[in-house]
Amino acid sequence: MSHDISTLHSHETYKLKKTIRELKSKTGRGTELISLYVPPKKRTSDIISYLREEYGTATNIKSSITKKNVQDAITKTIEKLKSYAQAPDNGLIIFCGAIPHGAIGTEKLEIYVVIPPEPININLYRCDNKFHVNHIEDLLGEKEVYGIVSIDVNDTAISLLIGNKLKFLSTHTSGIAGKHRAGGQSAKRFERLREIDVHEYFKRIAKYVNESFLDELYWSRISGIILGGPGLTKKSFVDGSGLDYRISDKIIGYVDTNYSGREGVREILSKSEDLLKTTRYITEKKLIDRFIKVASGNRPNVTYGYNETITSLKEGKAEIVLLLDNFKANVFTITCNNCHSEKFIVSITEDYSLPQTCNLCNNTQIKIINQDILDYLEQMCELTGTKIEIINSSQEYGDIFKKLGGIGAFLRY
Repeated sequence: MSHDISTLHSHETYKLKKTIRELKSKTGRGTELISLYVPPKKRTSDIISYLREEYGTATNIKSSITKKNVQDAITKTIEKLKSYAQAPDNGLIIFCGAIPHGAIGTEKLEIYVVIPPEPININLYRCDNKFHVNHIEDLLGEKEVYGIVSIDVNDTAISLLIGNKLKFLSTHTSGIAGKHRAGGQSAKRFERLREIDVHEYFKRIAKYVNESFLDELYWSRISGIILGGPGLTKKSFVDGSGLDYRISDKIIGYVDTNYSGREGVREILSKSEDLLKTTRYITEKKLIDRFIKVASGNRPNVTYGYNETITSLKEGKAEIVLLLDNFKANVFTITCNNCHSEKFIVSITEDYSLPQTCNLCNNTQIKIINQDILDYLEQMCELTGTKIEIINSSQEYGDIFKKLGGIGAFLRY
């Protein structure tokens, strides 16, 4: 099943990124790993014919081990392609190869099939000692990027909101004296010198903003810029600082704040939910704010903790499950072949001991299935019509949720 990147659920994006990280960590002994990108709607019979030619070419490889591994990977890839008459609407990506697990001869053939989140306009076959994942990584690059500047006459913070990640690019202080009169100076002269200092400070900040946002790494991706600060400071900065006109044209809002610098940026974000309502950052922040509010109410309609969350899911009570992106756990489902009872155990450590017999009838004929917690939650959520939301652990709201265990759910009743 294919998805447009804008409609990918957070857990689907998370899983795809996790697969890419896994692929990037794998290397072959030689040029034995196949990366195959098939464009949308392309007939797979054409690709299979090409791969058969490559299979024949591989007979020229001098190393018998490398030759076998390459030909095995091509064969496995062809087998997978036969499942499709043509590539799906967004195309098809296959990674296949012999991954070493120790000394020579320990290689195991692994294959990964990825349906890209949006159409790929590339036809690529590459045999290398690594998987070429850069093209699929490009598709997963955060589409929503906003520049956030918090400024007053004392300090400034320049930052980017990239999806659900807040990245501080730089912070600056002015060193300008407050509005008190310096000894021996007339009020007018002091104020005039202070205005000069403020103007020079604004020019310096404008230079940093121009350099930061117009950097080729960011500029083409920035959807809008928000300026925040106390009173008229932000408008004064824009009007007379030498800010590049391209940046001025991308300003989508001004926000009055009590703070500047880093704290000001966070205040801007909390007051800009209407401007940033489609960003992942605001979506996750709203979820955690709502979770805390409901949890502290008289009739809390949420649950948290892994056992409590999974129990509510199995009973069909969970409406939305929240999971921290760095939450590590395995779920063991234990089924008795005699009395057909089922039990689940969640382990958040690698040091766990599993039962050898059924806890109800003491029968030794039990079946144990081990799943990563996200895989288990996906399976259960599909059965119960429950939504999963992955929460960024690196943000403040993620840190708050971590203190509640890093897993929880809004309940239907």
